[in-house]
Amino acid sequence: MTDTHASAARDDEPDLLRDQFRQLLRYRRLIGLGIGVGLLGGAWLGVSSAESYAAASDIRLRAPTNDPFDPALSVDKTINMGTERQTAVSSSVAEVAIEALGLPGGQLASFQRGLQVTNPPQTMVLHFTYTTTSPEEAARRANAVTKAYLDLRKKQWGELRDSMVKKSQNQLDPIAKEQNDLAKQLTAEGSGAPDSSRARNDDLLSKVGTLNSQIASLKALDMTAGTVIVRAVPPAGSSGLGLVVSLGVGGAVGIALGLLAAWVRLVFDPSPRSAGDVARAVRAPVLGSLPRTGEGGPLLAVDQSDSRLAEEYRSVAFRLAYDQRFADRRRLLVAAPRGGNSEAAAAVAANLAASFAETGKDVLLVEADLRTPSLSQRLRAGAPSRPGWSLPPDFDESGWPGPRQLQVDAGESGAFDLIPGERVRNVARALTSARVTRLIEEADSPNATVVVLAPPVLAYADALALVDRVDGVLIVCDPRAVHRADLVRIRELITGAGGTVLGAVTHSAPRRAGRRNTPKSGHRGGGSRASGRPVPPGAAPPELPAPAPAAPPVPAGDGSDTVALRTIRAGDR
Repeated sequence: MTDTHASAARDDEPDLLRDQFRQLLRYRRLIGLGIGVGLLGGAWLGVSSAESYAAASDIRLRAPTNDPFDPALSVDKTINMGTERQTAVSSSVAEVAIEALGLPGGQLASFQRGLQVTNPPQTMVLHFTYTTTSPEEAARRANAVTKAYLDLRKKQWGELRDSMVKKSQNQLDPIAKEQNDLAKQLTAEGSGAPDSSRARNDDLLSKVGTLNSQIASLKALDMTAGTVIVRAVPPAGSSGLGLVVSLGVGGAVGIALGLLAAWVRLVFDPSPRSAGDVARAVRAPVLGSLPRTGEGGPLLAVDQSDSRLAEEYRSVAFRLAYDQRFADRRRLLVAAPRGGNSEAAAAVAANLAASFAETGKDVLLVEADLRTPSLSQRLRAGAPSRPGWSLPPDFDESGWPGPRQLQVDAGESGAFDLIPGERVRNVARALTSARVTRLIEEADSPNATVVVLAPPVLAYADALALVDRVDGVLIVCDPRAVHRADLVRIRELITGAGGTVLGAVTHSAPRRAGRRNTPKSGHRGGGSRASGRPVPPGAAPPELPAPAPAAPPVPAGDGSDTVALRTIRAGDR
C-alpha cells in the first residue's frame, strides 16, 4: 500500500511542476521586465568591453636571504601573500608606476581602476592584469606596475636592512671603544694586570665579534623581492565577451531574474493562483471557468448554440444536476464575494436558470438583491398572460416579493419565471418573510428548480439570511480580484449559517468595449436583444428596455382588473 501511494505521488510531481510553471507565467510582465533588464545589461557589457584589452605579467616572490639554496628556509612562512597582494594594488605602487610612465599625477584613481592583482592558490606568484583601450598601452602599464612593485619592495627591504645595520652598529661602537681602552690598559700593566680586567676584556671581545657577524650577515643579504617569470605583451584580441555572447549571457541572467521576481510575487500573492487554490479555499470543486467576454454584452448566452460561454454555462448546470446534494432539493443560491463580481453572479444565475429550463425544468429565478436590482431591465421579461384578479392576493408588508411574477424568454432554451428584486425599506424583513419561504419551497414540487440571486456575501448579510432555506450555494468569483482569506471566510459564514457550498465558478474581468453596441436578433424565433456588434455610423444608439414593474398596469376596461381587487404596496405609499 505504501508503494502505491509513493508511486502516485511521483506521478503527480510532473503535474505539480507544470501547474507551478503556469502560475509563474501569470506574471509575464515581471518576467519580460527581467529579460529586458538582462538584455540591456548584456548590451552595455558587450559595447563597453568591445574596445578593452588586457595584458598580464607574473612575479614569483622570494624572501631576502644570503643562501637561496638553504633547504631550511621556508618562504611561505616568511611572506604573507595576502599582504603582498594588497601592497601590489596600493597607491604607493601606482604612484611609482605613474612616475615611471610619465603620466600626470591626477590619473591615480583611473590608473588603479584598470589594475587587478590575483594570487593563484598554493603558489608564491602574483598575477598582474592591466586592462585599457589600447593593447600596447595595456602591456606597457602592466610591466610598469610589475617593475614598480619589485622596486618598492626592494627599497622597503633595503630600508629595513639599513635600519637593522644601524642599530647593530650603534650597539657595537661603545662596546668596541670600551674594549679598545681596556686592551691598552692591559698592555701597559703587562703581567701584573688583574684577572678581572682580563675576563672583562675577553667578554667585550666576544660581544664585538657577535655584533660584527650580525652586521656582516645583514650586509650580505640579497634584497631582491622576486623574479619576473612572465612579461606582459600586447594582447592579440579584445578581452570582452563580444556583443552576441554578452546578449546571450544577459538574456539568460534576465530570464533567471524574471523567474525569481515572478516566484517572489507568486509566494506573496494573496489571490488564488489557480482553480486548485479556489477549490481548497471553499472546500468544493470549481464547476466551471467562464471565458473572457466583451463588456456590455447580453446577459443571457445559453440561447447562442455556437457560443463557448453558453456551453460553459450548460456544463456547470449539468454538473450541478448530477450533484446529489443539489438534485435532492433543487434549490440554489448564487452569490459573489464582493461587489466587483455582482455582474458575473447575475449572469451565472440567469444562464443557469435558462440551462435548467432547457432540460425541461420549471425554473423560478428569484432576484433577492433588493439593494441594486437590475434583472428585469436586462432580461426579456414580460408579465404573464393571466389576469391580475386571478393572482393570489398574498404579499408581505415590506412590499417584496409582490404577488405577480414575470416570465423571461430565453430563446431556444425556453422560458423561466422571474421574481424581480425591488428596493424596499427593510431588506432583512423582506428576505425573511413567509412569502419568500413559500417561493423557495416551490422547488419541492416535482420537476421544479429555484435559483436565488443574492447580494455579495462579504458586503451584506442578505445571502446568509437565505442560506438555511436554500442549502446549496454557488460562489462566483474572479480569482485575481479576491483573496484566499475572503473565500475561506465565505465558506465559514455559509457553513456556520447551515448551508453547503456546492462549488465555485471562476471568471475573468471582461474586455472593455471601445464602441457602443447595437441590437440584433437574439434567437431564431424572432425577438430582439442587445448584442456585442458596434453601432454603424449615423445610426441611433439602441434604447435599453424599460424596467418591468413587479405589478404591471393592465389596460382599463378589459375586465382583467377591478378596483376592488387592486392592492397598494408598501413601497408605493
